[in-house]
Amino acid sequence: MPRSGDERSWSRTGRSAHRAAAPGCACADDAGAGDARADDFDAQVAPADPALLAAADAAVTAAESDLIALSHSIHAEPELAFAEHRSVAKTLVPLRERGFGIETPVADLDTAFVATYGSGDLVVGICAEYDALPEIGHACGHNIIAAAAVGAGLALAEVADRCGLTVKVFGTPAEESGGGKVLMLERGVFDGVAMVLMVHPGPLDIVGARSLALADLSVSFHGREAHASAAPEYGRNAGDAATVAQVALGLLRQHLRPGQQLHGIVESGGVAPNIVPGHAELLYYLRADDSASLDDLLQRASACFEAGALATGCTHEIRALAPTYTELTPDSALLCAYREQIIGMGRMPLAPDLEAARPLGSTDMGNVTNVIPGIHPVIGIEANGAVTHQREFAAACVTPSADLAVADGARALARTAIQVAGDQLHRDRLLERSIQRQEEIR
Repeated sequence: MPRSGDERSWSRTGRSAHRAAAPGCACADDAGAGDARADDFDAQVAPADPALLAAADAAVTAAESDLIALSHSIHAEPELAFAEHRSVAKTLVPLRERGFGIETPVADLDTAFVATYGSGDLVVGICAEYDALPEIGHACGHNIIAAAAVGAGLALAEVADRCGLTVKVFGTPAEESGGGKVLMLERGVFDGVAMVLMVHPGPLDIVGARSLALADLSVSFHGREAHASAAPEYGRNAGDAATVAQVALGLLRQHLRPGQQLHGIVESGGVAPNIVPGHAELLYYLRADDSASLDDLLQRASACFEAGALATGCTHEIRALAPTYTELTPDSALLCAYREQIIGMGRMPLAPDLEAARPLGSTDMGNVTNVIPGIHPVIGIEANGAVTHQREFAAACVTPSADLAVADGARALARTAIQVAGDQLHRDRLLERSIQRQEEIR
């Protein structure tokens, strides 16, 4: 990858004569808030060919009723992590009908897939998600994500030959818990991909969405059962160990670094009041602004779990339930192009200087953007004050506003990929980076 000072470097001064900033694109702001890696390149992107954009838009329009039906069908039958069999089958139908080559399962994951169209040198990936939340269904709007991803794939297939693209729609299971994208990334499914895009619904349009690094933990405490009244002295109370640990965590919160968070539940704490609990389990999420801060938080939280066991004469074990999620590091040029496209479609995204004010939880897409240029913007729906992971938000994900987000999201992703692919300087940058990654893997 060219760096600052390389004779082919994509520096701001080197490109200033190439073109003016794209209209409506806050390139400088996106460059500051976007790609956290040390790449030195101008985030400005040349305008796209209007004929290509029109062809992509027309493909989404032609498929719009089917995309909305797909979104509603996935929403009506929510499935949990790694068990999204019906959702995968539904998602693959329009892709197969359009002539995409289908590979499933992949990465030893039954509900992961790759749908491929075209043979261009620039490989564009679009990520679909379709897992739901326990009890509250699609309260994170993954039905919208899946349908928008399919729509973007269909739109890009329409222009793949003219743009020199290979289009890959990735079916990525278990985003809510399980880290499907991390497993697919580690097992080579994303190898050769030059850029990866997806869109996520929320109450607001946010281009440079921020996420936190995440550790998903189970903490088990092991004590000894005894009669809670007749012989409590023979018991070692694992429930008390969990209580002490949570008190310690509560006291730790005052001293956390900015951006660090922890929250959890008691998964089990005993079986009957007259039996001293011999086993208890906590489920905890630890989050932080970045991976280094997460490592620090994990060390401090681990001491609290150990304190609970030590104080009660129990033992404990900490187990990761999923791969660690890293923070999003979006590509600045893709951010700039996406912002231009949605503004052109009449949407008003949050200003770049406000995007960092509140993180949007965590996502395994962060791991992907740490190694492949990508974006994970939020597309707004009318949620009537509800936020993600509420039942009211689940209900909002099958409204006319949500249906519009499916179509707009598909168009915006396709338009973004077309615009960046048509900019020779960014195309070269992405191709060179992809080649470099393949050499590193080998």
